[in-house]
Amino acid sequence: MAKRIQFSQHGGPEVLQLVEFEPAPPGPQQVRVRNHAIGLNFIDTYFRNGLYAPPALPSGLGTEGAGVVEAVGEGVTRLKVGDRVAYGGGPLGAYSEVHTLPEANLVKLPDNISFEQAAAVMLKGLTVQYLLKQTYAVEPGDVILFHAAAGGVGSLACQWANALGAKLIGTVSSAEKAERAKALGAWATIDYSREDVAKRVLELTDGKKCPVVYDGVGADTWLTSLDCLQPRGLMVSFGNASGAVSGVNLGILAQKGSLYVTRPTLASYANNAENTQAMADDLFAVIASGKVVVDIQQRYPLGEAAKAQAELSARRTVGSTVLLP
Repeated sequence: MAKRIQFSQHGGPEVLQLVEFEPAPPGPQQVRVRNHAIGLNFIDTYFRNGLYAPPALPSGLGTEGAGVVEAVGEGVTRLKVGDRVAYGGGPLGAYSEVHTLPEANLVKLPDNISFEQAAAVMLKGLTVQYLLKQTYAVEPGDVILFHAAAGGVGSLACQWANALGAKLIGTVSSAEKAERAKALGAWATIDYSREDVAKRVLELTDGKKCPVVYDGVGADTWLTSLDCLQPRGLMVSFGNASGAVSGVNLGILAQKGSLYVTRPTLASYANNAENTQAMADDLFAVIASGKVVVDIQQRYPLGEAAKAQAELSARRTVGSTVLLP
């Protein structure tokens, strides 16, 4: 028997329950992982509250973790029992002592990256990898805008953009978070609770605005983000922290400068084993170099997943959070 977090109805953190279950043996091309650390992400709350629909209820939760392979199914060729591995892309069920998932969704974890580092960074780090290196390939000298710069994804983006030679303007909600973003490598910060973001971007860029805006906030920042873009700039809407962007009139993209918009997801970039491992290797290399530091500020026992999610949703967390089985 093993323990996992599951939910039988949508709702707040209180619907999460710690239950015992009998792990099934891995099927063809599947691998069972004994988790050593589990990542906590905003997207987990979307499945819990019903914004995203899980395949069925009751459902497990979480898509990110790191541990050791304890069993392999028929046809598994890349991995063997005892291998250190990490994952960031489902299926749901990472909030568990053990998790079974397709071999293709796992990456090999080098010895110089800890289980906690990997669990805290796979989803957020691979997200930053595709955002900065693929969706828009950031070049030295680029002045880019990144919302929620002191959060889990933003903390990594500040560091990685700085390593790439870009000038990241980060939006934050307080003076403390502004200091944090600056310490992590942000070129400038804007406190949206007391400053006009679009106006400050105009000032910081000498009226040129930004070639790209990275927006994981969603509904609350959509129009502001468009106002920060150069003509033919790229709006990268990659998250819904304040709710989903909806009811968009495409004409607004014409009015604000023939703008481009994309709504990317990690699954479209890490879409096979080869691409996922290559992205992870890039991530692990920049961590090993010391240019990107995985900042784990909160650790909770697996049984306190509800408390951890409540803190995350209330924006009381800083950096990354991991659950420990």
